Amino acid sequence: MENVVVIPAHNEEKNLAAVLQEVGKYTTHIIVVDDGSQDSTKEIAEQHHALVLKHPVNMGKGAALKTGCDYALEQGAKNIIVMDGDGQHEPKEIPKLLNALNGHDIVFTHRQQATSMPFVLKFGNWFINQTLKTLYGINVKDSQCGFRAFHAETYKKVRWSTRDYYMETEMIVNSGKHRLNYTEIPIETIYGDKYKGTTVVDGMIIVSKMLSWRLLK
Repeated sequence: MENVVVIPAHNEEKNLAAVLQEVGKYTTHIIVVDDGSQDSTKEIAEQHHALVLKHPVNMGKGAALKTGCDYALEQGAKNIIVMDGDGQHEPKEIPKLLNALNGHDIVFTHRQQATSMPFVLKFGNWFINQTLKTLYGINVKDSQCGFRAFHAETYKKVRWSTRDYYMETEMIVNSGKHRLNYTEIPIETIYGDKYKGTTVVDGMIIVSKMLSWRLLK
């Protein structure tokens, strides 16, 4: 498999069909990890010819993405793209990520439409970015954007241990530890639910984890 898209999904029956329809224009290799959904997420994914891996209970975004990426690696994927299933990420950006991956180990993204980002998320993201820069010397504009692409060999180096939203930060920290060649590109993002994603409490935990990781280095 050349390019594989991995999508974690928890109760995404309202958004997933549209996402998969668009992703299917760019690759036939789509893995949806149904993270303990109680709705028709699994059935919708199967209807759109995605390979579905199902967690019997909700284990968190980090766990779901790791399940999907581990499977993609086992199946011989060369490149892995990870994105959300709620419609925040535009599948039309996939070719841009893959093009940027040429010559780099990993591609991060930053959300262009900053004015549409809820203030609490904007401030929390800025604070996490500054902490990453101070502790690890990694300078990214949007550490919490989950739309990313990396080579299979890169995944072995950035593979995370955390189970929830903290995995996005841990992936960046691991990239720094392994001195990976990374780039960051702008993308469009749609905020359908301003309360979904990293909360203030999540942000505080992320910063505390970064401090712990740095002290244990």
